[in-house]
Amino acid sequence: MALSIDISRDAEQVLRAEWGGHLEQAAKEALLIESYRTGKITVGYLAQILGMSRWEAESWLGSRGVKWNYDLQDLEDDRVTLADLLNK
Repeated sequence: MALSIDISRDAEQVLRAEWGGHLEQAAKEALLIESYRTGKITVGYLAQILGMSRWEAESWLGSRGVKWNYDLQDLEDDRVTLADLLNK
């Protein structure tokens, strides 16, 4: 299935002048970044869509200035999990 967006010809020409043949990929990446940033998709799902590992996806996001969706509760959950694993 393909996704299309409706923009004016003038806007498309300006964007194509900037992005050249990579406009569709740039639009896809922008949608994925915003979806991750707003919590609509996980880094794992983003990685799957882009055909890369989770670690590659985290690096890819970081190289584009995107902060991880990781809060204090996530840190506490990871701390508890790690403690449980080390105590076994």
